[in-house]
Amino acid sequence: MSDLNTADLITQVTKHGDSWLAPEVEFKLYNQFARDGFVRVSEIVPESALEAVRQEVFRLLDEHAERRDLLLATTDNTPRFMSVVRSEVIAEESPLLEDLYRSAALSPILSRIAGESLHCCPSLDEEFLITRQERAQDTHGWHWGDYSFALIWLIVAPPVEAGGMLQCVPHTRWNKSNPRIHEYLCDNPIQTYGFTTGDIYFLRTDTTLHRTVPLNRDTTRVILNMTWAAEKDLRRSLDGEDRWWEDSTAEAAQAIHAK
Repeated sequence: MSDLNTADLITQVTKHGDSWLAPEVEFKLYNQFARDGFVRVSEIVPESALEAVRQEVFRLLDEHAERRDLLLATTDNTPRFMSVVRSEVIAEESPLLEDLYRSAALSPILSRIAGESLHCCPSLDEEFLITRQERAQDTHGWHWGDYSFALIWLIVAPPVEAGGMLQCVPHTRWNKSNPRIHEYLCDNPIQTYGFTTGDIYFLRTDTTLHRTVPLNRDTTRVILNMTWAAEKDLRRSLDGEDRWWEDSTAEAAQAIHAK
């Protein structure tokens, strides 16, 4: 068990991230992010901070995980097969993750890579998400994010031969009434990224169509997602829009049958 307290963790992350993102590193990552909507930033935190976050994620999964098996209409009925810990639960039950997210430890560094300011998400139920994929065919199917940026912590990564890789199509747009995902997949190259446990990546989620490759056997993939908004997102309201983690039982039943 890590004895790193929240204040120490934030201090370590701030100092480490500022030291890591030297001008030559920043230039390379900025260009890659603009081109691909994706960059690896595993060096953004020291090992001690990563271990503290890992332990907190495992605790939250043990105490608060909820299984979801459903299809989402606004992404052409792509599947969501996984266990989750919802944003509000994370914020309420984990002062460590809440304080890290709201501190100045991460967002200024990520803003330099994005080339624009990052803001805490205006929808409290979109700030965080923990997911655990553990069964054959578990996946987070093709989708976009409602807000612009996400930092993804690979708490547990399965071996590449088991699936669970990230696939991306950057520079695409989400029309919820007509997603046309298959057309995007036919007309654009698909980038595939494999990971190992402890990797961290930064994703432009609102314009990058993405998914995790379905697991081909029972194994484990665990991630922590922290979401930030761009300036353009701050006036958005998601009131009345679908929440995939609260989708209807009918859609859930459809998805389970499809497996």
